[in-house]
Amino acid sequence: MELRVLQYFLAIAREQSIVRAAQSLHLSQPTLSTQIKNMEEELGKQLLIRGNKGSRKVTLTEEGMILRKRAEEILDLVRKTEKEITVANDITVGDIYIGAGETDAIRLIAKTAKKLQQSHPGIHYHISSGNSEFVTERLEKGLIDFGLVFTNIDLTRFDALKMPARDVWGVLMRKDSVLAQKESITPKDLWDKPLIFSQQEDKGGSVTQWIKRKTSDLNIAATYNLIFNASLMVDEGLGYAITFDRIINTTGDSNLCFRPLNPPLESEMSIIWKKYQVLSKPAEKFIGALQEQLYSDSRSSGIPL
Repeated sequence: MELRVLQYFLAIAREQSIVRAAQSLHLSQPTLSTQIKNMEEELGKQLLIRGNKGSRKVTLTEEGMILRKRAEEILDLVRKTEKEITVANDITVGDIYIGAGETDAIRLIAKTAKKLQQSHPGIHYHISSGNSEFVTERLEKGLIDFGLVFTNIDLTRFDALKMPARDVWGVLMRKDSVLAQKESITPKDLWDKPLIFSQQEDKGGSVTQWIKRKTSDLNIAATYNLIFNASLMVDEGLGYAITFDRIINTTGDSNLCFRPLNPPLESEMSIIWKKYQVLSKPAEKFIGALQEQLYSDSRSSGIPL
């Protein structure tokens, strides 16, 4: 399977038309059709459902949707690899790819990047947001260099640098809600309330253990992947979102407020990368600068790493 043909396939998936894809690729329609048919024969699967004469719209089969996802990942990895290899040996320039959950601790990464920018302005950063499952999957596939995660880490697969900050769990709610009058929230307070859970916690996790109820026994009104979207649901009165502190701004004219859990629940976090991986020059510079930053912060605060 050639990379060039994968690009052709993605063009068809994007345009939903062989005619328009051929135009965007500066190919003839018969040439493009032949290339895709050859790939289907090679794989032994139909990838496209071609429209009849009245409709030229092309849709993907189930196998075609799988190939689209993998093709995007493969081509992203190829482009990333090409950049790393073609960079001159005597100059540290290039891209660093980081996957992270939503957390105020991203400030430490930004602080490190800003400091490194002064000596290496040619390094650029790309942040992908998602839960730990999303981050770990992209890390495994080589699509990102580092991941900032909250879950337990498999140290046989990853190297890890523990971050000093901890995220505090609590409840995001409207200021006019019943629970907003409380200074902290207990498990019992939430047993009969409509809840908005993170998709990862909905499968079972530290919050589920803290609340002392199975998710099937709770009123889960919605689940979220990104807390900003969930905050809009809270603002509209759909329910109470269980999330980390200091992600959503609840000051000023905001309709929302945050209350910590009681007993308190905190999550440690680490930045991880694949074990035995040969890091690019920019990635090496970044992780070295981050280690220096953490050491400097620990000395000034008197808190050991």
